[in-house]
Amino acid sequence: MANDNSNQWSRVDRNQNMYDNQPGQEPPRPRPKGKGSGPKKPRKPRKKRRWLLAIFLWLLTLGIIGSLAGAALFFTYATDAPNITESDLASENSTQLLDSQGNVIWTMATQERDYANANEIPKTLKQAVVSIEDRRFYKHNGVDPIRIMGAALANIKGSSLGMQGGSTLTQQLVKLSVFSTSSADQTLKRKAQEAWLALRVEKNFTKNEILTFYVNKVYMGHGIYGMKTAAEYFYSKPLTELSIPQLALLAGMPQSPTYYDPYLKNNSAAKERRNTVIEAMVKYGAITEKQAKAAIATPVNDGLQDLTTKAENADQNRKVVDAYAKSAISEAQKLGYDTSKSGLKIYTSMDSSLQQSLYDNANSGSVTFSSANLQISATMTNPNNGRVVAQIGGRNVTTTFGLNRATQSSRSSGSSIKPLLDYGPAIEYLNWPTYRTVVDKKYKYVGTDKDVYDWDKKYMGNITMRTALTQSRNIPAVRTLEEVGGANAEKFVNGLGITTDGTPGGSAAIGIPVTSEQEAAAFGAIANGGTYYKPTYITKVVTADGTTHNYTTTGTRAMKTSTAFMITDMLKGVIKPNATAADAAITGLHQAGKSGLVGYDEDDNMPERAISDAWFTGYTRSYALSVWTGFDYPKQNYIPWTEQDLPAQYYAKVMAYAMQNKDNTDWTMPDSVKQTVKGNIVEYEVKNASWSNGGLPSVTSITQSGETPAEAGISTNSASTGSTTGNN
Repeated sequence: MANDNSNQWSRVDRNQNMYDNQPGQEPPRPRPKGKGSGPKKPRKPRKKRRWLLAIFLWLLTLGIIGSLAGAALFFTYATDAPNITESDLASENSTQLLDSQGNVIWTMATQERDYANANEIPKTLKQAVVSIEDRRFYKHNGVDPIRIMGAALANIKGSSLGMQGGSTLTQQLVKLSVFSTSSADQTLKRKAQEAWLALRVEKNFTKNEILTFYVNKVYMGHGIYGMKTAAEYFYSKPLTELSIPQLALLAGMPQSPTYYDPYLKNNSAAKERRNTVIEAMVKYGAITEKQAKAAIATPVNDGLQDLTTKAENADQNRKVVDAYAKSAISEAQKLGYDTSKSGLKIYTSMDSSLQQSLYDNANSGSVTFSSANLQISATMTNPNNGRVVAQIGGRNVTTTFGLNRATQSSRSSGSSIKPLLDYGPAIEYLNWPTYRTVVDKKYKYVGTDKDVYDWDKKYMGNITMRTALTQSRNIPAVRTLEEVGGANAEKFVNGLGITTDGTPGGSAAIGIPVTSEQEAAAFGAIANGGTYYKPTYITKVVTADGTTHNYTTTGTRAMKTSTAFMITDMLKGVIKPNATAADAAITGLHQAGKSGLVGYDEDDNMPERAISDAWFTGYTRSYALSVWTGFDYPKQNYIPWTEQDLPAQYYAKVMAYAMQNKDNTDWTMPDSVKQTVKGNIVEYEVKNASWSNGGLPSVTSITQSGETPAEAGISTNSASTGSTTGNN
């Protein structure tokens, strides 16, 4: 039976197969086994499971499609991301000017920044920044999905210890370096590019480098950038000397520098933010609970400097160096540097002590100015290389980078031009000795009916060139220029860096437009023996990449050594008693110089002997100093005759201070010059040179216009007292 049954099931199976192979035929239905038996209906739960499975598959498909689309969009945005370089990440220092000792005297930027190297950033500050800004900083590769999800949940809960943002420190650095920080610009595209660049930054830089970039990049309020700058600005200390609560304050400020400003009258927000950072440092393991408790108990304004005094001092310091800074920056631009960009260190020749002396003597009352509007310009150079060591462009300065009268305001030189335009060329080209006779008698400008007048409207007759120069007589100067010739005079003065408006002649002999910078450099050439150096301010420039560019000075021969020595010897007499610049005298100092006064024309309706411009330019072997005083609007104001010596008085104050630690060395007569004594005055002439006395009688120089043999340390027997090779 068993076999039969087995065969029966086999037949049924075969029959089933048979029917399966015949389309349109249904297989026989099995008989019911009992009451109620029949085909069962599909169960509903099974249909529901199929429906849920379909939805899941549909969502999965959409998710995959969305992910692929999102990835495609991300990479589309990423390929359009801007380039990011190390220079973008590394915040350069503000362009700085430094004095001759390497001290910063001027910062050229609205963004004040002093870059901190990695070794200048204490470990505690790094831990504070990471604790509050990106606790997983050392675990991610620039983008942190865990942080993003955690930040989202924390924001929903309303508590995240100040870390609600999903951006990593690296992303924040990218944003600060190449993107706008405006909330309006935080688009999906921008976020994608920010993430992409963060990944690139992490690939190319170490964590320590990234953190260093960040510490230097962030804005800290008050117009300053970087935490090193903030440490100096807020505490007058380097970062390495700050306490835990001070470092925590700095670490927390970048999130909102204005809101967390500790200088606000109500600084509770700054305190709360600082304490939040301290608590984060504890959780991060940077400090202990005990340290945190002590830090939180510290007043938030602990160690903060008085910014009012600091700002006033900074403003005052800028006023002191204003003119010099302007000249130095102008020179840097002429050298091809873009001073508007960051990172330049411009080293100058400025002597800060001399610069302060120029400023103080113009503003402190040590020299009496009759009017607050009476102005000054002064330039001081080293005559041996032409470097400008100090310069002011005005007094009572209220703004910075204003008019620099030392370089931008040419005024008539008055008689200070006589050694340069008249008598210098006469010695250089005509071999005139210091005792050459000149005429001080009534005279008219050539080709005109206009009389030439001296300041006293008197005449001294036949006098020596030395006397004419020390007494600053106008008529002999005009006549000398005529004898020299305009072409020779122009050649000579141009060689000293002073340009002329055409060939000089006539009244040019007693005044042409110049600046104190030009006169200081020109007289400096006389001081050093005849070599002209163009006035310069910059010694070297270090660019942002660390490259150093040195700048040396090269002089050109402007006159013979004999000419320079003989002019100097005559100009020594200008400073002697009863000469025209006696107020410039400094007891025992070997120096020389020339004053200059400019009067008004009769139709200007000014008082008798009113002065529009007053000058004194003097020099030693170490310094040349040119000083001008006057009004910006001379038609509205004038210098009274009683103040004609104001520039000489100012010069004496500054030069006495400048020379106190310098060698007081006299000039040495060159071999090309010969000494001779005439009328108890030691005179000089060019050795073996022919010259003409113009058919005029020989005369002697007045007393005090030169040195006596005793003052010169010679005996009359050792110097020539006979006739010369000149044709009298």
